[in-house]
Amino acid sequence: MTAQENKKSFNLKKGQVLDIIFLNQNPNKDDLLQEYFKLVFPVAQKNGYNPQPGFGVEKYTQGNYHPQSMVFGYWNSFDSRSKFLSEIKTSLPDFHKRRRDLWSTFALTYWELKKDLSFEINLNKYNVVTAYWANESSSFLKFKNNWNNKAKQHGAVIKVELVNGASPFGYYYNPDYLIINEWENEASFKKFYETNLKMDHYGVKHVNQFILK
Repeated sequence: MTAQENKKSFNLKKGQVLDIIFLNQNPNKDDLLQEYFKLVFPVAQKNGYNPQPGFGVEKYTQGNYHPQSMVFGYWNSFDSRSKFLSEIKTSLPDFHKRRRDLWSTFALTYWELKKDLSFEINLNKYNVVTAYWANESSSFLKFKNNWNNKAKQHGAVIKVELVNGASPFGYYYNPDYLIINEWENEASFKKFYETNLKMDHYGVKHVNQFILK
């Protein structure tokens, strides 16, 4: 890819619904995957779904969940998302089974946007996705603020922060806080990473952290 192709831009409006999905695809399912897209995407797009760029996951630095990819998309509204789910269950009764056959994990979180959201992911940089689950809200807030301050001190640029998401039944992920930070390179991230591991994690229930590619 060219330098420009390595930059992926996202521009969403207030009231739209952002989906982020972490996936692990089962092997030898390419034919079923193409059939799934052929059957599902026309119904989704008719109901206001807008596919967005996705990313591979290069490696994992914290946590016990190891997805292969991170997929973005958005719906024109929460109602359009709900309408699709109602319609697809009628037109394709085995919709959820097809997903289970195709992907060993399908971890979905969505956020109904309270304001416009624009960001860019530049794959020429070192991009780190971190998802935190809180154990206790006030202690976690202190941890999160400290974490962000230390990340910025080490050179992190916040690309997007997401809170107050939701996950549908059967696809649960839903971290309390999801953030994508951009670093100049792996070395600058590693300096922060070493500091991060030494922090007081009281208030943190769980964490997943991935490097995008």
